[in-house]
Amino acid sequence: MTEKELKELHEIYLSHPKITRNSKEVQEGDIFWALKGEKFDGNNFAKEALDKGAHIAVVDNPKLKNKKFFHVDDSLKALQDFGHFHRHYVGMPTIGITGSNGKTTTKELVNAVLSQKYNTAATFKNLNNHIGVPLTLLDIPEDTDVAIVEMGSNHFGEIATLAKIADPDFAIITSVGKAHLEQFKDIAGVVNEKKALFDHVKDKGGILFINYDDKTIQNAAGQGNIYGFSYQNKPAAQVQLKDISTDAALKIMLNETPIKTQLTGKYNLSNIGYAIAAGKYFGLSDEEIKRALEHFVPKDMRSEIIEKDNNLIILDAYNANPTSMKVALENLTQMNGPKKVAVLGDMFELGNAAHTEHQAVADLAKKLGIETYLIGENFSQTQTDFPTYKTTEDFIKQGVFDRIKEANVLIKGSRGMALEKILQNT
Repeated sequence: MTEKELKELHEIYLSHPKITRNSKEVQEGDIFWALKGEKFDGNNFAKEALDKGAHIAVVDNPKLKNKKFFHVDDSLKALQDFGHFHRHYVGMPTIGITGSNGKTTTKELVNAVLSQKYNTAATFKNLNNHIGVPLTLLDIPEDTDVAIVEMGSNHFGEIATLAKIADPDFAIITSVGKAHLEQFKDIAGVVNEKKALFDHVKDKGGILFINYDDKTIQNAAGQGNIYGFSYQNKPAAQVQLKDISTDAALKIMLNETPIKTQLTGKYNLSNIGYAIAAGKYFGLSDEEIKRALEHFVPKDMRSEIIEKDNNLIILDAYNANPTSMKVALENLTQMNGPKKVAVLGDMFELGNAAHTEHQAVADLAKKLGIETYLIGENFSQTQTDFPTYKTTEDFIKQGVFDRIKEANVLIKGSRGMALEKILQNT
């Protein structure tokens, strides 16, 4: 869109600040945005949206004729340009967050901490792609002091595009691991993709928040303006932390302030560290940070701690890749209690590496001595002594989970495995 078109549409948006992509959900006064998908064309529903009360419809089909149609050349590109325009109209400092694991948890933690002192706006759930990021930006109220924008990627070049749209002033790469190998091929490919966020922020003279204990992240940051944390007394780190955990819930020492969180898993230490570093950079006191972190409760199947039938369950069924599987299994072995059980579901989007990586997870579980149940087509093809099940439904029908008693239980798999159904059926 031209600058004139952006300003014209933005004037409309300020008095009609709700954008709807689904004509079935249109309410009076909405702006309907006609996007295209593999199996649909939003332009075909623009008239229906107007009939239901939409104030205008943004369309890219020149054949559509109606005074309430706002014509653009490409509706997706227009949405991205419009999100970028609104982000700079509000003009608040923006933190961009990406990573192979932990980006949503880190986003929520950073938001929880900074909201103790500032008006914050953050990505809703995981609206972190080429459509979700501009929609996140458009949801930012005018009185926002700091915005926190999550960015996901499963193809080369996506992070660079999202960084250009959101134009963040601060950057966090939570971790780099074996995720989306079907597209990125190897760790080097993942690093190059995630590093695009650092590169964008460095080019504009912004700040990179880093984990000084993670060499890969430190190398990706290079010589930028860096503000970071360490649990290992790295002298360059501006924020020094200690892990003083004694049970499932992580406990952190920040200077002289102990912080007992409701998070489990050593892999969350880094996510907590980023939230603390952001809080310190933005001027929060140790007590303000403590209050935020101690009240934060994980949800949406991301390392949720659930006590059920004398079992302590870690429900981490929102996503999985080889790296997060490894650290989750290792964390399970470190938990108090004699019995450790893992219910693991397939990891998706691994391409040619699928068989090797699933076998590696099965082998690791055996090496660690964990009682393990494997679910999914890929896990069913591994060479293992563990019981395997083709589907989550097969596992549930066998009543296996009902027989697990007085154990620490990890439930982890990719979203498509829907492992949370196991708890709904017990």
